[in-house]
Amino acid sequence: MSHLPPRIDVHSHFLPPDYSQALASNGHSKPDGMPAIPPWSTSAHLEMMSLCNVTKSILSISSPGTHLVPGNDKLARDLTRYCNSYAAGLKKEHPDKFGFWASLPLSNVEDALKEIDLTVEENCDGFGLMTNYYGEYIGSQAFDRVFERLNDIGATVFIHPTKPCIKCGENKVEKVDATPFGDQYPIPLFEFFFDTARAVINLFSSGTVERCPNITFIVPHSGGCLPPLFSRFTGFSHVIPGGRPLETDDVWRQIREQFYFDLAGFVFDGKSGGSGQLKAFVQGYDIPYQTLLYGSDFPFTPAQFVRQFADRMKDGLDHLFDEKERSEIYEGNAVALLEKGRQKRVVL
Repeated sequence: MSHLPPRIDVHSHFLPPDYSQALASNGHSKPDGMPAIPPWSTSAHLEMMSLCNVTKSILSISSPGTHLVPGNDKLARDLTRYCNSYAAGLKKEHPDKFGFWASLPLSNVEDALKEIDLTVEENCDGFGLMTNYYGEYIGSQAFDRVFERLNDIGATVFIHPTKPCIKCGENKVEKVDATPFGDQYPIPLFEFFFDTARAVINLFSSGTVERCPNITFIVPHSGGCLPPLFSRFTGFSHVIPGGRPLETDDVWRQIREQFYFDLAGFVFDGKSGGSGQLKAFVQGYDIPYQTLLYGSDFPFTPAQFVRQFADRMKDGLDHLFDEKERSEIYEGNAVALLEKGRQKRVVL
């Protein structure tokens, strides 16, 4: 195996024991249609980091998040507190190895606001939000108070896709999975990419991004299905009346000032060289290398595949970027992002 450059992993998950048990006990033994709840331990995570030359992992809870049962706000509140406290303990024990994006017990806004304050005291690095919470997508007016608070503290928000869901019924209180293929395909195969696009488009179209200039967003998987829709959702806002017009120059300025994109997943194709999703994204949309971050998606991507993807990424990035740019993508951009988050809190 080739020697890998050092890297900071911003898309890295943890499943502490009580969280795994809660998944199994509440109908998520095969989360999002995956074969099983992946095993996880601190020691296994550190072994993956050694194998792939990860200098630091910013931990987060993956889909389905911490609100596991619709209407059971107490379970969500307690499980969120447990996970965030566990992550804070890991960061305190291994300050050079771990950080964390704190979870929030949405869609309960009051509980989420309390958890924001608690996790700030615990020195979280930012917040990990699902794309939707039982059909209420980030950017929804229902979450305005949460985003106002995140803007006040200059938060970094790591967005993670989850199962698409819609509100229906006469009063839109019923929650129904928006999965037309049912159990035919695992949700992460492609629905995650679609839900990422829905969430980010809603953040722009609702005016949330414009109202929250102090929030920095991380979009996973090189934007998912979002990139081909950039010109469509901005242009469409001027063609069809009734919506909120978006100015293309403003959207692109906000993308460059407030957005990062992680490289978790299959951002390169199976061949040698720079071809694949990432090349189309950065060259097709002139995305600056300063907005790119490394991500492993461990342990939902097992360690041996994290290593395979890292070897393929090394080859791919060698074809797309020079040595300085690659160093920034692997580590420098994440260092700057984490430091920017700390400085914002001091200023604000």
